[in-house]
Amino acid sequence: MFFWFIATSILVIHYVFTDPQFDYRLLIVGSVVPVAGDIAGSWLSALNSLSFAVAVLVVVMATTIGKRQARRLLLGLPIGCLLHSVFGGSWNTTEVFWWPFAGVDLTGSQGMLASRGVWSIVLEIVGLGLTYWILKKHRLLAVDRLREWSRDGKLTFS
Repeated sequence: MFFWFIATSILVIHYVFTDPQFDYRLLIVGSVVPVAGDIAGSWLSALNSLSFAVAVLVVVMATTIGKRQARRLLLGLPIGCLLHSVFGGSWNTTEVFWWPFAGVDLTGSQGMLASRGVWSIVLEIVGLGLTYWILKKHRLLAVDRLREWSRDGKLTFS
């Protein structure tokens, strides 16, 4: 399940920040990194935890002191991880969301993908539709515009 997380993250960030300079590329990466935990379960479920997103945020903030442009770019990673937790429903599973504070053993944890069942398919179809709408709205279906976006990562919503 990728498109659900990508589309919802893009739309939320647009409506929360309304920043035309925001770079969506690393937001997309951050929103799909925890998918490994969704699929595999077990110890990889920790990628869906609040601790993982906060750790990524701490690393980004610590390594970009005095580097405003780099910080602006890299902040998309932890924001994407946090949004994945929101739209993936990991907050609904205490041992995963609050890992390691609710216990460190995730060996019995099934992936979020398996726990959602048919809803995973429904959400991915909705995500595909939203992703297509975003691509069409920003003319990213044209190769030259997609190439330009891959260099700057900016989207303008009207």
